[in-house]
Order: sequence, then C-alpha cells, then structure tokens
Amino acid sequence: MNWEDVKADTKETVRDIDNKAKETWRKADGEESASDKVANAGDDVRDALGNAGDEFRRGASHADDEVEDRPV
Repeated sequence: MNWEDVKADTKETVRDIDNKAKETWRKADGEESASDKVANAGDDVRDALGNAGDEFRRGASHADDEVEDRPV
C-alpha cells in the first residue's frame, strides 16, 4: 500500500464519519423532514463521487506500472 492508497482510504473514512455526524444531527429533533432526506441524499452522492474520484486517481497512478507491479 503506497501513500496514495493510504490518503484515499483516510479521505473515505473521514467522509463516512462526516456523513454519519450530519445525519445524526439532522435526526436530533426526533423527526426527519423531507429537506433532511434530500440533504442526506446529497451528502451520499457527494461522498460517492469523492470516493469514485479517489479510486480513479488511485488506478491512474498505477497505469504505467508493469503488470507484475500492479496491485491486485
């Protein structure tokens, strides 16, 4: 595991923690309104796109590796 892999994994973990904290805060009043659901969905999409971008960059960083050097 190289530095880019560690960085991508850390960013994904931070996104997950941040997303859970926001969802918990929105549910703190005992209700989940339509705007809360929309905001949660937006957070999920933003996190998924961020994780996909990290995975893309991670794959691109290995594109010039020899076949034997590529991670499985």
